[in-house]
Amino acid sequence: MKLLLKGGRVVDPAQGLDGTADVLIDGGTIAAVGPALPPGGARVVDAAGFVVCPGFIDMHVHLREPGQEHKETIATGVAAAVAGGFTAVACMPNTSPINDSAGITEYILKKAGEAGLARVYPIGAVSRGSQGEQLADIGELKQAGCVAVSDDGRPVATALLMRRALEYAGMFGMPVIDHCEDASLKGEGVAHEGFHASALGLRGIPAAAEALMVERDVTLAELTGARVHIAHLSVRGSLRAVRAGKARGVPVTCEVTPHHLVLTDEALAGYDTNVKMNPPLREAADRDALIEGLTDGSVDAIATDHAPHHADEKRVEFDHAPFGIIGLETAVPLALDRLVHAGHIGLPRLVELLSANPARILGVAGGTLAPGSAADVTVLAPDHTATVDLSRSRSLSRNSPFGGWSLRGAVAATIVGGQVCYVNPDVSGANGFGGKEGTR
Repeated sequence: MKLLLKGGRVVDPAQGLDGTADVLIDGGTIAAVGPALPPGGARVVDAAGFVVCPGFIDMHVHLREPGQEHKETIATGVAAAVAGGFTAVACMPNTSPINDSAGITEYILKKAGEAGLARVYPIGAVSRGSQGEQLADIGELKQAGCVAVSDDGRPVATALLMRRALEYAGMFGMPVIDHCEDASLKGEGVAHEGFHASALGLRGIPAAAEALMVERDVTLAELTGARVHIAHLSVRGSLRAVRAGKARGVPVTCEVTPHHLVLTDEALAGYDTNVKMNPPLREAADRDALIEGLTDGSVDAIATDHAPHHADEKRVEFDHAPFGIIGLETAVPLALDRLVHAGHIGLPRLVELLSANPARILGVAGGTLAPGSAADVTVLAPDHTATVDLSRSRSLSRNSPFGGWSLRGAVAATIVGGQVCYVNPDVSGANGFGGKEGTR
């Protein structure tokens, strides 16, 4: 099928493009980008008023399948992904069983293929069972289709194991993605150690618990020359370590979540378990430092850390609720409203953070609309204002603090491999993109 997206604002930082242009899709690839392209038998879509970008990639999600399908399945997760403007997601290995073998990786890819929506890139475990004792067979995981390794949710506890993981993964050109947290400092903490946790009687997690481990991993990446990616960085001390490492030429990258960019630990008031996540919401000075990291280039990516939990699991005392919130369908509106429209970053920088950089870090297709590249396209309606209605979420879970928020900026359509996978029925003019809402 040929599709011509005509007259939209094309934003592609990888090519230095930001202006009105046409995008011609032929089959599963981008055929051409430029002014006044001839249709050549293509179905023409009027994209005037929309922003046309390379497909967004969420490099940190939890799809829960296999083993926790009451929270999310791969099918519901990728449906939420395309509704959120993501053409691809990278899923963490903390399923049940842990994705530490080729069989689990192949199962995930099979289910993703059956769903036929967003691309799914599995991330394998660093250690067997993510127990932090013996390395998983990283070569086997790579051959089966994993794009990175991580024990996310369970930090790689010893420096020796982390060193070996970096050396082993480096042989295959894969990054190690680490959840940086010193477990002995975290203890039984459930919220950021500071005024608000103390006032509410909640056990604290100090910022140093994260920053210490980031310092360690940056040092180990320097020692080994292998790539380390810091997941969901949340404190200014961690950002300092990443900046210092980059200045020395260390191959370190990092991501920040939307919730750490827009919320602080002030949200703890009321003991809403939907603001309980790990790393926890931090103080305003940390939030401001992360935004500065977006503007100066220190932060490489925005990733959701989409972590679905059943309502019954969250409907308990704050201390006993699981960490995590969903984020696939709110990330882009939050970023447009609170980052772009607030004047912190421009649209090209947002596309770099959500598309070009994740593709580069993971070594996967996409990140550009260059001719010959995969026809994965995210179409934005930057001025469409809507209220977050969690009852309409495609995810199986509803654990989000953003219900009822009014946000300016929305996803209009999502195209994966040349196929329209999602059209936002609430955005004026988006129905011209065709396809069925939430499906191929």
